[in-house]
Formats: sequence, C-alpha cells, structure tokens
Amino acid sequence: MNARLHAISFAALLMLSAAAQAGTLVVSVLDKEGKPVQDAVVVATPANKNARPKNPLPPQATISQEKMQFIPAVTVLPVGAKLQFVNNDPWDHHVRSSPAGMGQFNAANAGFELRLEGKTEGKPAKSGEVTLDKAGALGATLLGCFIHGSMRGYIYASESPWAGKTSDQGIATFEDLPEGTAQVKVWQADQLIDIAPQQVTVGTVQAKNVMQLTVVPRRRRS
Repeated sequence: MNARLHAISFAALLMLSAAAQAGTLVVSVLDKEGKPVQDAVVVATPANKNARPKNPLPPQATISQEKMQFIPAVTVLPVGAKLQFVNNDPWDHHVRSSPAGMGQFNAANAGFELRLEGKTEGKPAKSGEVTLDKAGALGATLLGCFIHGSMRGYIYASESPWAGKTSDQGIATFEDLPEGTAQVKVWQADQLIDIAPQQVTVGTVQAKNVMQLTVVPRRRRS
C-alpha cells in the first residue's frame, strides 16, 4: 500500500512540476500607425520541441463561400489538417490556392483547385475537401476564385502547435508555453515582406511582446 501511495504522490509531483514549467505569452500586433491588427497570425515556437499544448490546433475546419466572401477570412490549422469548402451562394464558385506574400503573383505556384456548383434552394450546399499535406502547404496560402476575382481568403498551416489569430484588440495569448526561450513570428495578409521574428523568454511571470507591421492593412469588406 505504501509503495502505491508513493507512486501516486510521485505522479502528482510530476504533474505539478510540469504545470510549474508552463508560462503565458501575450503577443500584441500593431499596424504601422500603432493601431491593433485583427486576424494577424501569431506563431510561437518554443526551444523545447517535445512540449505540446493542452488545446492543440483543430485537425479540420470549414471555409464557406458566402456573399462573395471566404468565411472566415483567415483560417489557422496544423500541417496535415483537412479543410472543407462549402458554397452557400446560389451561383458557382471556384477555389484556387497559391502561396501568399510575394509568391502569390507567380501563376506557376498554383496549388489545389476546386469548382463548386451554386446552392439550390432546399438542397444541401455543394462542398469539396483538401488535405494540407502537399509541398507548399506550410505557411500562408492565398485563396481566390477564378470566376469572381475580388474574392480572397487565407489559410495558414503551422508546424508549431502554438499558433492562432489576433483578436479585434490585436492580441494573441498562449497560456501553456514551456518555460524557456521561444521564437515568435507574425504573418498578416497585407504584409507581403515578412517582418523579422523575435525571441522571447517565457517564465512564471506573464511574458508580453509587441510586434509591429510596416503596413496599414486594408479595411475588410463587411
């Protein structure tokens, strides 16, 4: 019995030790004018490569084509995730992908393509699925429609499980990063040239970091 109690106590101590070795990082993303930026992607990569978050990125997501828009406009997933596209508009849409940033202007970099028929009233919407496991899926991808050139959306496939979008206050929070150093990088659709990543130290005291873009993002169509 004493041996069993000792084992339980040891396991509890290990859990407490693991919890004590996790810290919180708050990243604030600002535009060129110092205003908060919504839907910027923040990726934190800790030096401890074996650590995993309590709430990992979802293995699948759905993007709707609705009112001539991709909804949500930015989707963050892990590499290898499944992505479903659904056309809720009554007219046909096309889905094409290419690397975001400077590479989006090179037609030779095209990725996956789908064509979805328009939704018929009273019937289920047409959908298609892709898996983000091909070369070029890592990082940011631009979504467009050959039929409607004004449509744009973005997906970000992250190798690090600590990744997410900023809130309307320009904030992204990671609550269970392992203590120690971590690299933080930010991606935003209008920032065609990547800004340099920063190194932060995560500890028992909440770490805060500010990343500033060199552009003012375009206003999103409502």
